[in-house]
Amino acid sequence: MQVSLRWLRDYIDIDMSPEELADRLTMAGLEVDSINEVTPGFSNVVVAQILSIKPHPSSEKLSLCQVTTGNEIIPIVCGAKNMRVNDIVPLAKVGATIPGGYTIKSSRLRGELSEGMLCSEEELGIGEDATGIMILQEDLTVGADLASALNLKDIALDIGITPNRSDCLSIIGIAREIAALTGQKVRYPEITLSEEQENIHDITSVKIVDPDLCPRYTARMIKNVTIQPSPSWMRLRLEAVGLRAINNVVDITNFVMMELGQPLHAFDFRYLEEGRIVVRGSQEGEEFISLDEKSRILRADTLMICDGVKPVAIAGIMGGLNSEVVDDTETVLLESAYFDPSNIRRSSKSLGMGTDAAFRFERGIDPEGVVRALDRAAQLIAELSGGTICRNYIDEYPKKIPTVKNIPLRVHKVNEILGTDIAGDEMKTILERLEMSVTEVDGGRYQVTPPSFRVDISREIDLTEEIARLYGYDRVPLSLPSITAESEMKNRKEILTNRIRVILNGYGYSEVINYSFSSPESVDILGYKEADRSRRFVRIRNPLTEDMSVMRTGLVYGLLDTMKKNVNVGNSDLKIFEIGKVFIAKEDGELPVEEERVSALLTGSRYDDLWHFKDVRADFYDLKGCVENIFDELGIHDIQYKSDIELAFLHPGRSCKIMAGEKEIGFLGEVLLDVTKKIDINPRAIVFELDLHMLLNLFSETKAYRDIPKVPSVSRDVAFIVDTAIEGEKIVSIALEQKEELLENIGIFDVYVGKGIPEGSKSIAVRFTYRSSSRTLTDNEVSGVHNRIVGSIIDTTGALIRGMES
Repeated sequence: MQVSLRWLRDYIDIDMSPEELADRLTMAGLEVDSINEVTPGFSNVVVAQILSIKPHPSSEKLSLCQVTTGNEIIPIVCGAKNMRVNDIVPLAKVGATIPGGYTIKSSRLRGELSEGMLCSEEELGIGEDATGIMILQEDLTVGADLASALNLKDIALDIGITPNRSDCLSIIGIAREIAALTGQKVRYPEITLSEEQENIHDITSVKIVDPDLCPRYTARMIKNVTIQPSPSWMRLRLEAVGLRAINNVVDITNFVMMELGQPLHAFDFRYLEEGRIVVRGSQEGEEFISLDEKSRILRADTLMICDGVKPVAIAGIMGGLNSEVVDDTETVLLESAYFDPSNIRRSSKSLGMGTDAAFRFERGIDPEGVVRALDRAAQLIAELSGGTICRNYIDEYPKKIPTVKNIPLRVHKVNEILGTDIAGDEMKTILERLEMSVTEVDGGRYQVTPPSFRVDISREIDLTEEIARLYGYDRVPLSLPSITAESEMKNRKEILTNRIRVILNGYGYSEVINYSFSSPESVDILGYKEADRSRRFVRIRNPLTEDMSVMRTGLVYGLLDTMKKNVNVGNSDLKIFEIGKVFIAKEDGELPVEEERVSALLTGSRYDDLWHFKDVRADFYDLKGCVENIFDELGIHDIQYKSDIELAFLHPGRSCKIMAGEKEIGFLGEVLLDVTKKIDINPRAIVFELDLHMLLNLFSETKAYRDIPKVPSVSRDVAFIVDTAIEGEKIVSIALEQKEELLENIGIFDVYVGKGIPEGSKSIAVRFTYRSSSRTLTDNEVSGVHNRIVGSIIDTTGALIRGMES
C-alpha cells in the first residue's frame, strides 16, 4: 500500500527521516518495500511576476508579456486574457518539461520572441482548470521552484501489509502504528455535521435480505451538490497514493477509504428506482454492467446492492454504470457498510475484480467504524460541493457483529514464549499505546479488550505478538536451540516408502506428484458403485475450480490424467508412480480417514526404441512382474493374485486383486478402453495400487540369505489340462501345501488354449525343481516326491496330464 508522508503528517508529527521511519515500521512488522519520491509531472517551472502586458501587433488573440524571475526579465507571447500586471504566475522556462511530453523551446509567434510559457492548472497537471493562466498566491517568492513553493513534492512509502493487518490499510492505521512506536497521540479528524430539517427516513429506506452476508448497512443523503474538480490538496493526496482524481464526490469516497480504511460508495439518487436500497444475493446468470463498462454474468451467491427494481452495485467491489455520480448529479445517497469478508473474497476472485474496496472488505474492516466514515464523507461532500445533509442517517444492523472482550494475559506466559523479562507495567503500557483497554486482575494477570478495528486479535498469543512487535524483535534475547549430535533414526514408514521408491526407480519408473484435489466426476468415469467408499468425498468449501472441488479417494485417476497430459505432447511411453494420501469422508461428520498408498501406471512400448528390439507393447504381465519384485524386495511372501475383482474400470480378464492371507492389500490390472476414451486417451494403460499401511505390517527390514547350493537340482515338467475356471495359482498352492522338503521351487512357464486341448479346458505347464542341501538326489527319490505332488494336484483339481489324456 502506498502511504503519503505529507498525508501522514496531517494526523501525527513525524520528526524522523523517511529512511528511519521505514526502518522502525519494518521492525514492527510493517515491511516497507520502497521509499519513493512523488514529484509533479513538470520540471524547471518557476514562480514569476508579470511586469507588463500589451497587445500583440500582429494578432488580436495574443498578448506580449514581460515577466520577471527576480534576476532576469523574460518576454512571453501568451493567448490567455485572465492575468493582470503584478500577478504571480507559473513560468515554464526554455528547457522546461510539462505533462504530455512537451519541452518548452524558444520561438517566435507572429514575429515576436517568446522565451517560455505561462501555464494553466491543466497544462501543469495539477488541476482541471484550463480557462486561463494559473494565478498564484501573492506571498510566494518570485524565482522559486514552483513544485517546492506549492509543496507539491511528497514521499511515498510502499508498505507490504500482511493479510491479518487490515487495520493498517489506511493512513490513520499507519499513523496509529507510528504513534504506538513513538509514544505520541493520533490527531483524528474532527467530524461535525450541519444537518437540514428534511429527514432521510422520509425520503428513502434500506432493506437487508441476507444479514449473514451484510450484517450492517448505513446511509446518508446529501442534496444540492455541485459536481466539480476537487481542491488541489485532495488531488495531491490521492495522486500520491496512486489514485486518480475524478470529481469532488467520487474523490471524497476514495479519500475517506484511504484515510479511515472504510470503503464507501456514492449513488446518484435520481437513478434509484422506487427511491430505496435492497441488499440481496444475485440470481444465477444475472447480468450486471459495472462502472468499468464491462458486462458481467453473476453467480447466485454474489451479494448485490439493488434499488427497488434492479442491481446498482456489486456489494463491496464496484458500483454500476446505471447509478454513477455524473456532472449533473444533485442528490447523493452515500453508502457505508460492513460485508462478510469470505463472500467478498469469493465474489472478487470469481469475477476477477480485485478492487481497492474488495481488498479491504475481504480482510475485514472495523464494524464500529462504519458510521464514523459515513459522517466524515458526508461532512466533506457538504463542504466541497455546497450540498446540504439530510437529518439523521439510516443504520440497518440486523446481525450484531460480536466484539472481542477481556482476553486474559499472563505476564509469565508472555515472557516464557518470548524468552524475555518484560515487566507487567511495560506490557500494559505497550498495549495501551495500541489503543487497547487493559485492566489488572491480580499480580501478573491482566484482561485486555482490543479496539474494534483490530479484528486480528482474539487470543493471548495475539497479544504476545503485539508486545513483541512494540518491545522490539531486536531486543528479544538470541539463543540457539540445544541439539544432540546423534543422527535421527528414520521411522519404519520412511524406510518402507524410501525402499519402494528405490525399487520403482530401479525398474525405470519416475515419481510424479499430483494434486490431492480431484474432480467429483472421477468416480463416475472409473465406474465405482454407489455404495463404494471411494464415493465418500471430502468436499472443499471454497474450491479453485469444479475439477478440484473434492479430495481424492484414490491415486489412479490422477495417474491417468498425468498420462493424458504426456500423451497429448507426444510422450506415449510412460512408467510413472506416486506415493500419496487419499481421503475418505466419514458418515458421522468426523475427521476423514487418511490412507497412504502407492500406485503406478505403465503404458506404451516395453523397450526403448532401439534397432535390435521389435515394437513390443507393455502388458499386464510386465506390471505384475514389477509388483512381484516389489514384494520380493520387501521380504513379503505368501502373496496371492485373485481374479474375482469387482473394479469396473479394470479389464475383467486382465486384472486381479492382491491378497496377503485373507486381507486385500491392493489391485492390479489393465484399464478398460471405454474408460480411457472418457478421458480422451487411446493407449492401453496398466495400473496397480497398494495400501502402504498394510504393507507396513508385512514388510521386513532385515535381509535373509542362504548359501549357494553345492549339489545339483533336478527339474520335472508337467503340463496339466484343467478346466478354464481353475487358476494356475491353485496348482502352485496345492503343491506347496504338501510341504515336501525336497521341493525347492515351482513355477508356471506356459499356458495354452487351442488345437489339441478340449473345449472349456486349458493347458498349464508347470516346472518342479527338487534339491537336497546335503546330497545328490537319486531318480527314485525325486520320482517319489514328484508323484505325490502331481497326484495331489490331480485329485484336487481333476486335472489330466497332457500326452496321457487317454
